[in-house]
Amino acid sequence: MICYRKINLIFLLLVGLHDLYSQDIYNPVKTTIVAKDSGFILLRAGKPYFIKGAGGTSYIDRLAKYGGNSIRTWDSKNGEEILSKAYNVGLTVTMGLNVARERHGFNYDDTIAVKQQLESLRQDVHKYKNYPALLIWGIGNELNLEYKNPRVWDAVNNIAKMIHLEDPNHPVTTMLAGVNKREIEYIKARCPDLDLLSVQVYGGLARVPQTLRAAGWEGPYMVTEWGPTGHWESMQTPWKASIEETSSQKAAVYKSRYEASIKQDTHCVGSYVFLWGQKQERTPTWYGLFTEQGEESEVIDVMQYLWTGSWPDNRAPHLDSMLLNNKKASDFIYLQPDKDYLITVFAYDPNQYKMTARWELLPESTDLKNGGDRESRPQPIPASVVEKNVHEAVLKTPKMEGPYRLFLYLSDGHNKVATANIPFYVKSE
Repeated sequence: MICYRKINLIFLLLVGLHDLYSQDIYNPVKTTIVAKDSGFILLRAGKPYFIKGAGGTSYIDRLAKYGGNSIRTWDSKNGEEILSKAYNVGLTVTMGLNVARERHGFNYDDTIAVKQQLESLRQDVHKYKNYPALLIWGIGNELNLEYKNPRVWDAVNNIAKMIHLEDPNHPVTTMLAGVNKREIEYIKARCPDLDLLSVQVYGGLARVPQTLRAAGWEGPYMVTEWGPTGHWESMQTPWKASIEETSSQKAAVYKSRYEASIKQDTHCVGSYVFLWGQKQERTPTWYGLFTEQGEESEVIDVMQYLWTGSWPDNRAPHLDSMLLNNKKASDFIYLQPDKDYLITVFAYDPNQYKMTARWELLPESTDLKNGGDRESRPQPIPASVVEKNVHEAVLKTPKMEGPYRLFLYLSDGHNKVATANIPFYVKSE
């Protein structure tokens, strides 16, 4: 006969040992921020630590291999797994804490809900504070996006206070969408317990040092999202389709904007490039540095250079431009239904590998969100492109009028890829 009392005692003992293991056996690595040479630096275990990071938890072994040293999350879901995997490959983690947003319906005048949120986050901090891969705590993400109630900053400061009481070993920040003088003033007045500021900027990255100073921020900061020109900053067609840069154009702006700001500003303690992975946001290729198949774009070559000073042996294909009906995207292309049109590709492979093309035609996305909220991927339209060679193909336009977008994935056969897309509108004359 089974003794259930003994089983329960054994279970409780195992639970207790797991809690002991997760809380006490791990040794936290202390991170501090100190002033130096009219700027600031991070010290991790007493040694200077400049963040060469990426947002996302995919392919972190590659991140470490290419010279990155840190990842950033948006919440603490699967925190134990993420912190353990990061530690095993030598990376640190800026751990996001998922703080409710006003634009999603949270009311910061509701004192009971605010207190419940604080106590829930306290549990996360207590659970993960001793993991050696932990670097910084990030309170929320873009809480200033589409908000009206400044009491959110009181909540942020109370969370920061709580973290400092629970965990004296790691700094605390909050991530802002853009740089705005009003928010900087709120942060300075209402959030004195934050240790540094985090900003998320795309097309304006090169101007961030000057913009922050003009807004009144003289303290340390990091850039927790940066990348290509954002869809909200890009040229739009008359039918409101944003025009995306090619992967090679992105590589150029990632490099130039990083070198003009993050690399030079002594107040910046590092950054997290966006996105070390793939997602649908306006398009399947806009922000991810990888394709859905895990292929690497030219931007990853650039990041390896920025992090290490050396280029990879195998460079991704370089795609200068793509034309449809001898027009570029900024020509605002209108085509007739059920007709054939020439596609011309101007590209080369630096290693002279044979390139192959994959084509995909999608309806223009209509599931459009803000702030990186999840979007659904449009369903592809089959049998739309007939390839002549890697530099030329023919598009058969859909019979139905409306907005579409043609995508090209140009592979070198060695897991490197170039991407481009071109929006067009099918309209009967």
